[in-house]
Amino acid sequence: MRILIFGAPGVGKGTQAKILSEKLQIPHISTGDVLRKAVSKGTELGKKAKEIMDKGELVPDDLMGKLVDEILHDDCCDTGFLLDGFPRTLHQANILDNVLERLDGGETLYVIYLQAEDEIILRRLSHRRQCKECGQIVNLDNITNENKCPNCGAENSFIKRKDDEEKIIKNRLKVFHETTEPVIEYYKDKAEIINIDGTNEIHLVTGNIMKELGKN
Repeated sequence: MRILIFGAPGVGKGTQAKILSEKLQIPHISTGDVLRKAVSKGTELGKKAKEIMDKGELVPDDLMGKLVDEILHDDCCDTGFLLDGFPRTLHQANILDNVLERLDGGETLYVIYLQAEDEIILRRLSHRRQCKECGQIVNLDNITNENKCPNCGAENSFIKRKDDEEKIIKNRLKVFHETTEPVIEYYKDKAEIINIDGTNEIHLVTGNIMKELGKN
């Protein structure tokens, strides 16, 4: 099964990707995973990516596409994959088209889109805190004691990450709407689009996805 998963920042995309990967027995491949694997294997592409990252620069789309091509042709993806974080732009979508054309099988491509209103995302992310002692991320709405970490028990240890500042969140949402939503539209005639309400509880979101995939 070949799946692309999309969603605005904070909608729970990463969480669902990990759960679905386990349930469907296919690898969850994020852009970070692609880079780390290529670098660790020491491939020619990995070496090029490492040189760029060591300079603090972003890996160009074309090189990223080659890295995705490399990992999707790996034995670990023989039964399918769940790709998370690529493509994020129309240019990347065109690159992925070429990658998928070189894969055997001609299987159906599923695009899962976790949806949520911006106001919900803004509230969810602005209420996130990270424990400076253990690194656990929590939402203040979901814990009974806002001064105590439910993971390690540390008191008054919560900090607000810069990514969770309202101005940053709004900008990330703006980028998502302008660059990534058109990618979902692009796949309308190329894949089976599955729209899912991402604001439900985690297990309900998972259940709805599995139902749409015909897996429950």
